[in-house]
Amino acid sequence: MSGIRTNAAAELLGVSPNTLRSWERRFGYPEPRRTAGGHRHYELSQLETLRRALQDTHNISSAVEIARQRGEGPSSDVRLLEAFDGFDESAADRLMEESLAVRSVERTVEDLLLPAIEQASGRPGREAELELACRWATGWLHATRRVSPAATRPEGVLLFDSSTLLEPEMIQVQALELALRRAGFRVLLLSIALAQERMARAIRALDPSILVVCGAGATLDVVGRLVHSVRAVGSEARVAEYRDAMPVSGPHAVPSLGSTPGEATATLKALVDPRRVPERPVMAVPA
Repeated sequence: MSGIRTNAAAELLGVSPNTLRSWERRFGYPEPRRTAGGHRHYELSQLETLRRALQDTHNISSAVEIARQRGEGPSSDVRLLEAFDGFDESAADRLMEESLAVRSVERTVEDLLLPAIEQASGRPGREAELELACRWATGWLHATRRVSPAATRPEGVLLFDSSTLLEPEMIQVQALELALRRAGFRVLLLSIALAQERMARAIRALDPSILVVCGAGATLDVVGRLVHSVRAVGSEARVAEYRDAMPVSGPHAVPSLGSTPGEATATLKALVDPRRVPERPVMAVPA
């Protein structure tokens, strides 16, 4: 018989076995099954749902009502963070598959993956958990990218990433790449630290309509060299930034695509639409 016994179930919920049995008598939830010997066995799905509801309400009667309504419920960023904190990659895989059964790839990335990565960051003493989360997310995004449909749009998008390895901003950039590919764009993601002549060859090969500066490590000098490389090969590609990557503000700033992959994809479509006239300068970076 599946499930766990009373002492383990009580420990999972952070209460005593007597309290757990009193909840069963009063509310009929969580409802255990009985073994042939009369021992209680609780379903993990019910326990997990009740535990999360208790975290939200801090009231057992309200938590039981919510848990009954939710059932096991769709995957959440909280559950994905728990998988990262438990170094349980199999659980993370399962949660993403559960989400894809009820959500699109785009919503799964924005509703689960990115929030969980953000929550995993900035916690003293949890650096190992964050590294696992970033490595796992990178692998998942790359695998999903490989099965994305072929490009259906003529526009090329060259993403220049200024983030460092194994940080949340790196995952944001990879999520943007996936979203653009799934939207039909031809996409190339490269490090902004590449030598100028390497950039030029990439620009010639892709012939991009727009260059996007991503990550948190961009500087005016670096972006200036990037713009020089673009113009040196005769490209008229526009320059934009993602998630405030550019250290410039004011009326002459490089335009922003937004702060989420979905917002950036929609904004980029508008920028490259030949019927749309840009309402502000697209680039004003010193040479």
